[in-house]
Amino acid sequence: MQITIGSNVTMHYALRLVDGMLVDSSVDNEALSFVVGDGTLDKGLELALIGLRAGDRQTLTLMPGQAFGVRDEAELEWVHRDWFPPEIKLEEGQIVLLSDQEERDVLVAVVEIQDERVRLDCNNPLAGRDIEFEVEILSVENTTDPGL
Repeated sequence: MQITIGSNVTMHYALRLVDGMLVDSSVDNEALSFVVGDGTLDKGLELALIGLRAGDRQTLTLMPGQAFGVRDEAELEWVHRDWFPPEIKLEEGQIVLLSDQEERDVLVAVVEIQDERVRLDCNNPLAGRDIEFEVEILSVENTTDPGL
């Protein structure tokens, strides 16, 4: 059975920068199970899976526009220092976990600190980078859910 939009997929994966630095992996951990199209994976990563079958292994190099997007200067924004709890000691270069408007966890980088304001980089940390996406498809089940 081939992977299509709406397929239930269980797989192992590894994400690496093209220099070989491991960014994330399910290898040696629990396999990732998800429905293609449910937003678990970046759309570009999902598209790379279309057509694969259980037992397939594949390594793809994805350009920024195919995976986590290009860096967007509009994603750099200033927020008031009071936006953060006073007990948090902010430092430039620090990665902070915040919640977005949909209550999803988002990593942002502190890029500049002034007296009363902090500049955050809200781009995905992998934006603008070529990514190696290695997968081993363990199982594929197709559904007929019209909501995806």
